[in-house]
Amino acid sequence: MYAARKWFLGVIVLLVGVLVIAPAAAQDDEFVFGMILVGPSSDQGWSQAHYEAGEYVIEKLAEEGITARQIVFENLNPAVNPQTTLMDVVESMVDEGAQLIFTTSDEFEPDTLEAAAEYPEVAFVHATGSAALGQSPADIFPDLYEAVEAEAAPENFANIMGEMEYGKMIAGCAAALTTETGKISYLGPLTNAETRRLVASAYLGAKYCYENYAGGDPAALGFEVIWIGYWIPTPDTLDPAQVTNTFFDTGSDVVISGIDPQDALIVAGQRREQGDNVYAIPYDYVGACETAPDACLGIPYFNWGPSYLEFVQEVMAGEFEPTWEWLGPDWADINAADTSAVGWENGPALSEEAAASLESFIAEIAAFEAEDNEAFFLWEGPLNYQDGTVLAEEGEFVDPLAIWYLPQLLEGITGDSTLSE
Repeated sequence: MYAARKWFLGVIVLLVGVLVIAPAAAQDDEFVFGMILVGPSSDQGWSQAHYEAGEYVIEKLAEEGITARQIVFENLNPAVNPQTTLMDVVESMVDEGAQLIFTTSDEFEPDTLEAAAEYPEVAFVHATGSAALGQSPADIFPDLYEAVEAEAAPENFANIMGEMEYGKMIAGCAAALTTETGKISYLGPLTNAETRRLVASAYLGAKYCYENYAGGDPAALGFEVIWIGYWIPTPDTLDPAQVTNTFFDTGSDVVISGIDPQDALIVAGQRREQGDNVYAIPYDYVGACETAPDACLGIPYFNWGPSYLEFVQEVMAGEFEPTWEWLGPDWADINAADTSAVGWENGPALSEEAAASLESFIAEIAAFEAEDNEAFFLWEGPLNYQDGTVLAEEGEFVDPLAIWYLPQLLEGITGDSTLSE
């Protein structure tokens, strides 16, 4: 896959082989693939980003004279479809001829593994887990996670995730360049390693830019997270609109969203109409700022299309590789539609001065990446966990897998780190 981090290639070679699936039917036949979404395909967020990646695949294959069809199941979640299982959806898609199925929520991984075992002739790609890596959190943090033997992923299974750590760093930087109160808040979904590392990345970007570009005291920067309890609002979660209003009522003037829909941006837009000088940074989908442009500082987004196209092409050629991919931005152009897995678009509400500083910050990251560092920018000591335990000493970079499985938030962040896996 393109733009994969090089330090994982050796791991992948050792852990996975190549699954030889019979090539798809002749090119004048239709290639069918499934897309299982946790939310609606029009949510201006996570699910729409995946849905439009499928449309990208269809468009690109059509340019090659290949007909493809995407079967979509929306809202596989306990609030909308409490009785429907992922296996139910997979069975229906396979009956319709699906040769490849994308499952697109962290919590779908156990059921995707089960489905892959049940249907070995179908390829499965799961965003955002790591079963194909062949490790467990206990391998990295034996004192914090229960030691369990990692379940071997079937050979028709692969994982994919974008390096949204960088998208969130840029979001944190934009927030720090804009805040006048010195208080930034983060609207979190549920608490797990993925969400902790993204919150922490946003904090690192905010802290760095607050000091180095805005000229503030990083120790005085407020950064708070509240978790609603799930990726999308349900009857069992906190109300994200209410949480966002609470952030603004208690002094935050920028809210970074980590949930799938764009509630934080909607509330920020409403507050600005009332005269409040507040902003939000939505998540996931390149067009999210359209929801409330006057309140939007920018959008860190996923671009799944190019990698999904590669998976489809591999299945069609009978060369599907059961890999674990953690794909980064194309630092030559982070918004390149055909090459960058993660991007950032400035929002209409971002000032010209802030935009210039943000461009310099992004250039710093690109220069760091150009040195072929096997590490993440800003994830360098001294860094402590929220409870004061040392994560990295002065000058030491955090192991990327330690970031992937991050067990706590970082010191300096206010909010709950509770393990809920």
